[in-house]
Amino acid sequence: MKTLLCMTSCLLWLSLGAQASEPAKFAIAIHGGAGTIEKSKMTPEKEAAYRAKLEEALNAGYLVLEKGGASLDAVVAAINVMENSPLFNAGKGAVYTYEGAHELDASIMDGRDRQAGAVAGVKRVANPINLARMVMEDSPFVMLAGEGAEAFARSRNVPMVDNKSFDTEQRRQQLERAKEKLDKENRQDKDYRAAVENLPIPFRVGTVGAVALDKQGNLAAGTSTGGMTAKRYGRIGDAPVIGAGTFADNRSCAVSATGHGEFFIRYNVAADICTRVDYQGKSVAQAADEVINQVLLPVGGTGGVIVLDAKGNIALTFNTKGMYRGRRVAGEPAEVAIFGADQAAPAAP
Repeated sequence: MKTLLCMTSCLLWLSLGAQASEPAKFAIAIHGGAGTIEKSKMTPEKEAAYRAKLEEALNAGYLVLEKGGASLDAVVAAINVMENSPLFNAGKGAVYTYEGAHELDASIMDGRDRQAGAVAGVKRVANPINLARMVMEDSPFVMLAGEGAEAFARSRNVPMVDNKSFDTEQRRQQLERAKEKLDKENRQDKDYRAAVENLPIPFRVGTVGAVALDKQGNLAAGTSTGGMTAKRYGRIGDAPVIGAGTFADNRSCAVSATGHGEFFIRYNVAADICTRVDYQGKSVAQAADEVINQVLLPVGGTGGVIVLDAKGNIALTFNTKGMYRGRRVAGEPAEVAIFGADQAAPAAP
């Protein structure tokens, strides 16, 4: 009997020891926007630049997680890299409004308790995702907009930058093409709504985002954008709207979206995906596919999502020709992809 008890105790000890020695699972996924992204229209040099910046952003967030940092910190670290690059429609690379300025939006959400923060229409904050986190952690509100958001930023000693610091020649040319199309539509006596909806996809999409799972098992999601090219009247898309462009809940998943924001708002895309995971027991891949390809696409909604669950499962789903994207799971190399035909492939060493 004593021998049996000893054997049982030893087996239990070994089992617990094995569990304790297993490395904690953590993961991160990012996106840099979806749309009409075709290999035939991209030079090798530009493709290499995008892949390198995606890898840099991915690894910035991964390093935080690897060191035991929080998923919120990883999300911010990854998004900051993309906000600071002119390659993406966020921060430095933000598109122009119709009047030739820049209005930036961002949001962030903590999967532990659904705390969230968002800013919309800010013009003088270099990294809107950082300000969104301040709103979440240091204010009683969820979303602040325009001059009020910037007043809050100044009260927290956030440096203000000149709106022209977001200027780039590529985006200036994009604005000119968009205004030419809009003005032509208006001259043909079409209403403004029809003119905007007739703009090609590249003028209506573009966002960056990240989702992360840390070693403590907590999820987080964040999204940042310059919005829609040639937008007017203080238009705000889905990126700062919790449940539309950003959502995170440890019980289900974390989501960051990119696409034609009006559709993502109307169909509550980010929250819908997590609801299907939570209440219907669907995988993140199945839930994302249903919402992006079966709900949005038939009604004209274009774009994509990155989704991550509490077990480290990742879905990178889109219904456009491409989406700048990447993923990295604990102990594995970074994987980045751009075009629709790509599977996320290991980044260059």
